[in-house]
Amino acid sequence: MTPLDPAVLPPGIRARFVRDINGLDVHLLEAGFNQPGRPLVILLHGFPEIAYSWRKVMSALAEAGFHAVAPDLRGYGRTTGWSANYDDDLRPFRLLNCVRDILGLVAALGYREAAAVVGHDFGASVAAWCALVRPDVFRSLALMSAPFAGPPDLPFGTDSKPPTVPSMPTIHEALAGLPRPRKHYQWYYSTRPANAQMWHCRQGVHDFLRAYFHHKSADWKDNRPHYLAAWSAEELAKMPTYYIMDLFDDMPAAVAKEMPSPAEIADCRWLTDSELAVYAGEYERNGFQGGLNWYRSRTSGAFESELQLFSGRTIDVPSIFISGKSDWGVYQRPGALEKMRNEACTRMVGVHLLDGAGHWVQQEQSEAVSRLLLDFLHSQRR
Repeated sequence: MTPLDPAVLPPGIRARFVRDINGLDVHLLEAGFNQPGRPLVILLHGFPEIAYSWRKVMSALAEAGFHAVAPDLRGYGRTTGWSANYDDDLRPFRLLNCVRDILGLVAALGYREAAAVVGHDFGASVAAWCALVRPDVFRSLALMSAPFAGPPDLPFGTDSKPPTVPSMPTIHEALAGLPRPRKHYQWYYSTRPANAQMWHCRQGVHDFLRAYFHHKSADWKDNRPHYLAAWSAEELAKMPTYYIMDLFDDMPAAVAKEMPSPAEIADCRWLTDSELAVYAGEYERNGFQGGLNWYRSRTSGAFESELQLFSGRTIDVPSIFISGKSDWGVYQRPGALEKMRNEACTRMVGVHLLDGAGHWVQQEQSEAVSRLLLDFLHSQRR
């Protein structure tokens, strides 16, 4: 495996490997690397993205005096050392092991601490756990699109009480039983057929990703997110079909219904076709299973108990939340945004929902995101 072609990268950003990090050879992009001693900022991408999603933010961070590093996370891009076999052990993809990946990368780069860890989408979950578990290393936190509601609770006051009987029907049965039958995308992503359905979809990976990115962006004008009252089928079904899918669709079929027109594609300045081709090339080579294993790790519930070790712990480093006003990801877990602001993050300095951005905020509104990040980072250094 070779690093990403420099021709697709903005000036001042390079691609390279850092070897032997928790069993991985980590492929990363970095900017501001030519001056030793700069404060480190780690940038963690989500699904279905790669380190390349930070290309527009990295240059601004470097120009402001930071060493910006964005790795391809375990399961993604050109990072190797992980398995995409559906039947292999999921433990390497559990959250605390992904935190170990990032901690190992910081150490390998010769840093005792990072000025900030920044995460988008699933990368926000890893970033939040980095700050919660090792606040001595990750000195501040920026979350994008995915609020962190805190560690899972431990069952409390259960002694001498009968076991709780799970409510019926399950949320999945309730979604399937709606007049318009639906299913939750995370559980679809956890199924065996999902990888092949996306990798070998009828429209091809490039057009699948074009429709997917468009559907979740502010360019799709029906993205008008709002608070949901409860984790119930009726409330969840208010979300678009990229989150709560029609029961008999796969994801390529779901997003194909909203494929942008040639004119809309030509007008998309935040993700040109040549930029999209970088994503498509990586997923055409690898498939999607590495990223899907993150969802399988979560939906299986197998690793909940080790996260409960931190029940009641809060994130006490300075933190900020940034997303798009058109991003349903902010609200997909009812109550998570409020719990993040009021309980989980004790030093949250701001929640910013940006005009003209949906889920891909660091790409759709890169200049505004860069300004907010730099204001936040500079405020921590005063």
